[in-house]
Amino acid sequence: MSTWSPSSWREKPILQQPTYPDKANLDRVLAELKNYPPLVFAGEARSLKNQLANVANGNAFLLQGGDCAESFSEFHADNIRDSFKALMQMAVVMTYSGGVPVVKVGRMAGQFAKPRSSDTETFDGIELASYRGDIINGSEFTAKARIPDPERMIKAYNQASATQNLLRAFASGGLADLHQVHKWTLDFAHQGEVSKKYEKLAEDIERSLTFMEACGVNSKTHRTLRETDFFTSHEALLLPYEEAFTREDSITGDWYDTSAHMLWIGDRTRQLDGAHVEYLSGVKNPIGVKAGPTMDPDDLVRLANKLNPENEAGRLNVIVRMGAGKVGDGLPALIKAVEREGLKVVWSCDPMHGNTIKSSTNYKTRPVDSILTEMKEFFAVHKAEGTFGGGVHLEMTGKNVTECIGGSFTVTEEDLSSRYHTHCDPRLNADQALELAFLIADSLKDAQN
Repeated sequence: MSTWSPSSWREKPILQQPTYPDKANLDRVLAELKNYPPLVFAGEARSLKNQLANVANGNAFLLQGGDCAESFSEFHADNIRDSFKALMQMAVVMTYSGGVPVVKVGRMAGQFAKPRSSDTETFDGIELASYRGDIINGSEFTAKARIPDPERMIKAYNQASATQNLLRAFASGGLADLHQVHKWTLDFAHQGEVSKKYEKLAEDIERSLTFMEACGVNSKTHRTLRETDFFTSHEALLLPYEEAFTREDSITGDWYDTSAHMLWIGDRTRQLDGAHVEYLSGVKNPIGVKAGPTMDPDDLVRLANKLNPENEAGRLNVIVRMGAGKVGDGLPALIKAVEREGLKVVWSCDPMHGNTIKSSTNYKTRPVDSILTEMKEFFAVHKAEGTFGGGVHLEMTGKNVTECIGGSFTVTEEDLSSRYHTHCDPRLNADQALELAFLIADSLKDAQN
């Protein structure tokens, strides 16, 4: 008999949570949030799970990307639009050149909380509580800004709601139409080799569409030519917020976290007996679990059995984050353990988090070459094991930032200061993300041969 409830996580040990000084105010905010409308619907989450089942079976590819952490200060319709366009560019490259359908999931409309390696940080000899994301406290290095404030959850919800509405409009209101493939190119896109490859691909698609229209197949008669499914996701880190949006589906009677279509557990909070695993074991959304170099194969099996006891394809996404040069050391044992037990999972690669370095100019950055290398290693291991590397999980933006060094249009360490806008970790810009999309497309073609 299951003892799970939306609040049963409160009985388990928990990490990476803020301490709110005013518990009465926290309780008032959470009670208010419980009455707010859901951000997503159970039927949408089931649709995503069905599409991810195709990924688990090797018949589609998962593209998951967006901001490291959304911020209140950078909230703007143009930023949401440009990130959507960057993801659409990547998806069409993978679909057309890689020959597989692409499931599109944004790290958007809720990615506000961030785990930290330390509870405090020190600057100029002053020690303050760490910044944990705009849903919890402020990034300004002042004692007042770093006090956890529950009112921020309400602001995060309002921003997530507006973002979700705009994404729905983009996905169904014309911007996702394949006839717009040229217009997905962002204004700042550089005319390097990658941009030229995309322009050539866009021209090929337009010729194909013209031929199809002559045959009577057009965007008026076929929804998939004019619209797309676009889902949202975030790390389920701040559990009081997630609990407030845990609702019982009136059709199935199952519980869903209606703050996003997909939730994931980070590498720091995946303890089998911990609160985060307990919480996500009971909601029916598709879920992910990060698997870093310390992931033990037997622990991954135990996690899979806890989080996906019915072994449903599309329910569990294992997001591998090893670091360039380390994939061959850690991933094969994980794959062998999963295959031995007959577990159905989506394997995706997070090539960002294991490749963070400090530049000579004292900026946290990520070399594009290392990101590309980890992706290549990920696909190579899966090919050797006879399994399907079915997804990528990226921190990226449609903004013209200089946060990751390298790429075909080279960003140098000296360039980092010019447009380094992240509140947390460095992100790929649209040019760099598009370069990665072509590499993935080539790897998908290779996997089919």
